[in-house]
Amino acid sequence: MHLQLNKKEIAEIKRLCSISEQKGALTPALLNIIYKKKWFKLFIPKAQGGLALNLVDALQLEEQLAYIDGSLAWTVTLCSGANFFAGFMEQEKIGKLFHVNKICMGGSGAATGIATQTKDGYTVTGRWKYATGTPHLTHFTANCIIHKNGKPVLQEDGTALIRSFYFKRSEVKIHHEWKAMGLKATASHSYSVKKLKVKAERSFMIDAAHATLDHPIYTYPFMPFAETTLAVNTLGMVCHLLDEAATVFLQKKPNPVAFQQADAALQTARQEISKMRIAFYNIVEQSWNELITKKKISAKTTKQISTISRKLVKLCRSHAAEVYPYCGLSATTQPSELNRVFRDLFTASQHALLTYGK
Repeated sequence: MHLQLNKKEIAEIKRLCSISEQKGALTPALLNIIYKKKWFKLFIPKAQGGLALNLVDALQLEEQLAYIDGSLAWTVTLCSGANFFAGFMEQEKIGKLFHVNKICMGGSGAATGIATQTKDGYTVTGRWKYATGTPHLTHFTANCIIHKNGKPVLQEDGTALIRSFYFKRSEVKIHHEWKAMGLKATASHSYSVKKLKVKAERSFMIDAAHATLDHPIYTYPFMPFAETTLAVNTLGMVCHLLDEAATVFLQKKPNPVAFQQADAALQTARQEISKMRIAFYNIVEQSWNELITKKKISAKTTKQISTISRKLVKLCRSHAAEVYPYCGLSATTQPSELNRVFRDLFTASQHALLTYGK
């Protein structure tokens, strides 16, 4: 999947991304490009104005966006990922909600809310961190532990029942707490609700068994979906960092020893990351073909995706940390593009999903 952008369009997007970095949020002009390109609707059916991409095409698009700018790609990834939840909502209840051009959901995967069952729905109280795209979100999604009669509702295995919800923008309180060193324009602020009454249809389960739209993407397991989409963001950012570093290293040519050492690290990084990238996409494509032909993905394939997503991110981080010091003090000035890419990459790398586990 290619972005289908010419050099002039890419230059304009990069200019707008730079302004967004300074303002701490995506600019209206940049958002208009996203709406026009339907990047927040990567997985929404075409009948609802979306692109209805398969997973491989979506990952390639997200990787290319991450190469252009980390905040842009992270916002598109997280918001299109939240809009993806459309496939698990009651279609007759939400009506034309996702037909709207500027529909944009976002929120948190952490179950830091409590939803108490009522006669016709739930009463929700909670506070959640890191809602990417807060300034332009039309709806907020959140996970809650379900309570009934003052106690958590337990599943058959004894664990607490967790359900997902979505709230209207007017129903949430936003807490401007995003002060991260990178991904500044994602404006990933916190939000909360207190004793908010919501109807039952505002709750849903993100699970293939509860899919309400007929497209293979909604039967793809959510965990590998999340792992792969986050992994390609790191991949795109590190490729950008390496190219920026290559430009800096050319200035070291008059000093053969310094250039050779820096260039050796750069070439090793490119080779190892390229090899891992190919393996990553091969496994993802294999999983998609498996889903299409067998209607489900095996536990073995799911584990392979989880493993290679983590390995890819770890490799990217490792090589970024290895190459960056060779770039000199000029790479530490915040206005420099190299510094911004580095800050974005290592902010994205703090996401717990691809930090822990094997």
